[in-house]
Amino acid sequence: MPANTICKLMAVPGLTGPEVGRWLELYDRDELVQLPAAQLLALGWTPGQIAVLSSIKPARLQLAESWLAQSDAHHLVLYSDPDYPELLRQTKNPPYLLFVQGDKALLDQAQIAIVGSRHPSATAKQIARQFGAELAALGLIVTSGMAQGIDGCSHQGALAGGGKTLAVLGSGLQHIYPKHHQALAEQIAAQGALISEYWPDTPPKAEHFPLRNRIVVGMSLGTLVVEAAEKSGSLISAKLAADEGRELFAVPGSIYNPQAAGCHQLIQQGAKLTTCVKDILEEWSFLQKPGLTLQKDSKKNAQIGLFDSAMLANVGDEATAIDTIAERCGLPVAQVSIELLQLELAGEVAAVPGGYIRVRRA
Repeated sequence: MPANTICKLMAVPGLTGPEVGRWLELYDRDELVQLPAAQLLALGWTPGQIAVLSSIKPARLQLAESWLAQSDAHHLVLYSDPDYPELLRQTKNPPYLLFVQGDKALLDQAQIAIVGSRHPSATAKQIARQFGAELAALGLIVTSGMAQGIDGCSHQGALAGGGKTLAVLGSGLQHIYPKHHQALAEQIAAQGALISEYWPDTPPKAEHFPLRNRIVVGMSLGTLVVEAAEKSGSLISAKLAADEGRELFAVPGSIYNPQAAGCHQLIQQGAKLTTCVKDILEEWSFLQKPGLTLQKDSKKNAQIGLFDSAMLANVGDEATAIDTIAERCGLPVAQVSIELLQLELAGEVAAVPGGYIRVRRA
């Protein structure tokens, strides 16, 4: 754990990595936290941040030290650290620090954010779980905010699919919110990671949740909106994604469902209309950005390799339905669908009306 002067700087909320970096070019950390208020104001500090800095007590610094010492899975990642997620570093207001509970190596792997209504329809819940499971099975990290509704369903789907998921909290990691997601949070920490820019003992506050959205979409290559009203927090996430030049996907719904109006608005504004995972994978180029690769579980990759030849042997020159291929291979339809998508991306098969055909090369 860093020395107390560094901890004191880190305990101030709302500091961004770039601005702290600029300040540390002028002063070392000891000097910076001892500057008079007028000088801090001139550097760009807010009165609230200055008040927090002057009121920090040793016990609050020790609290973070104790939290970090509780487990080898508790981490503190600073903007200047190599573990800091590169895509988040490229955003307009990346946080100076991230508290992480779980596997911090996942922070810089290829992610897709799934966001939506806190009070979704039953259909939207099913869609979020399905997308979460299928995207995670393909090796993408599913990232969301662990709120009730679509957030929680997307995490649950990723976990059920045996994949990895990241949850960004609007509170410190000692305060799980909503409380009924305590068990879900424990699963995420064990099979992914919980993330927060707030000191561990920080309670949830309304103003924190829009701010944490910038981290959810900032770490992600693209954002999928499953269900959202015209005025909702999910549209804040969508705007943040668009502002950062990230891919934006939206699931359409009934024109009679006000909860789908926000998604329809996004589609009219240029978001990709998305009805299945294949619609996302068609934008394959967004997964191939420099320095980032689509991470896949090695055990799953080995299994897929074993089934490739058997799968191809059951796809011929005439359209073959997925359920027929599944029956021939003795595999679940869901698994066959995912593997056929991978073979399609590899140029081995092509989707046609009625199923799939084999691509013959000269």
